[in-house]
Amino acid sequence: MISYSEQLSAHQARFQSEGQLFSAPARVNLIGEHTDYTGGFVMPLAIDFETVAVVSRRTDNKAVLYSANFKEQVEFDLATLAPNDKGHWSDYGMGVAWALQQKGIAVPGFNLSVDGNVPLGAGLSSSASIEVAVCMALLSLVDTKLTGPEIAILCRKAENDFAHSPCGIMDQFVITNAAADKALLLDCRSLDFYLLPLGTDTKIVIANSMVKHSIAEGEYGDRRGEVEAGQAALHEMNPQIKLLRDANMDDLRAAKSKMSEASFKRCRHIITENARVLEARSALTSGDMRRFGDIMFAAHASMRDDFQASCPEVDKLVDLAHALPGCIGARITGGGFGGCTVNVVEAAQAETFAEQLKQKYFEATGIKSDVFVCKAVDGALARAGKSA
Repeated sequence: MISYSEQLSAHQARFQSEGQLFSAPARVNLIGEHTDYTGGFVMPLAIDFETVAVVSRRTDNKAVLYSANFKEQVEFDLATLAPNDKGHWSDYGMGVAWALQQKGIAVPGFNLSVDGNVPLGAGLSSSASIEVAVCMALLSLVDTKLTGPEIAILCRKAENDFAHSPCGIMDQFVITNAAADKALLLDCRSLDFYLLPLGTDTKIVIANSMVKHSIAEGEYGDRRGEVEAGQAALHEMNPQIKLLRDANMDDLRAAKSKMSEASFKRCRHIITENARVLEARSALTSGDMRRFGDIMFAAHASMRDDFQASCPEVDKLVDLAHALPGCIGARITGGGFGGCTVNVVEAAQAETFAEQLKQKYFEATGIKSDVFVCKAVDGALARAGKSA
């Protein structure tokens, strides 16, 4: 747990000014992987890891950022802020300041200290958590109100255009707009969203494979390129298909000769995944958790075989979970190529499940996994409202 009082005291000691604190959670995606940037459906929830940002105003035009995680302080001139290719932790926070400027919002000089307990590189959106926490902090310094969707769009711009990291809208959206004890179904084209109750007799268990991923480069970008090539081929065949969201499997089969085998498989994953998300909503609203779990296992198989974004360690976690008592469903979550699995588990079995999964994974791989029993928590907007 992060002590808010200690964060405020540390900020005052470092900058000799009293700060205001904002927090943003991490997120895990129950189902709907790689669908967000093609206008599809996702079903994430916010979880009880968090990033805390403490902000205070300066009298000059400088931005001074301190990261407690990296034990490093950096300084920028807000008048000359521009994207670069340095790949530094400060890109996410300064990207938000830059995106606010791009929106015509004058950001005053500020001191900002950031701390967090979101596992880095685990697919739980540590970067989006930083962005949203920083955005909430900087908005407190200006006379501007943004809606939840506007905050999410702005933070995505920071990540895409300043940090040069490809991502869709899901992470920033759920971290901003989530509600406790709810999953969030998001239509990534319209940005309409619906809060869905989670069963009180189930818990979310997250298992970290300890295989780190970085979406700023490498295979994530390759997969996205393959998706976009397939999407372009579908649009050429049928101009009504502007995004994969608009296509079905008949459309994809008709366009198969116009795209590579890799693009066909990536698009097949996304088209079928959109259908799985909507089926999962039906299962969740009707309380059919067994059906929901079966959909999760099918989603993992699609990520493994069609999107080819899993890895042996993550596959092992899912297979081990499937065989354990109390497991309802399990799959890879996040961008892929490592990171975490999300498991829906009978509440009475959750702690034992977590212990057994950790032990069996170590026996199978020699890797000591971090396994967490989590709860769905409020997003940044609800947190700010409750502390106001």
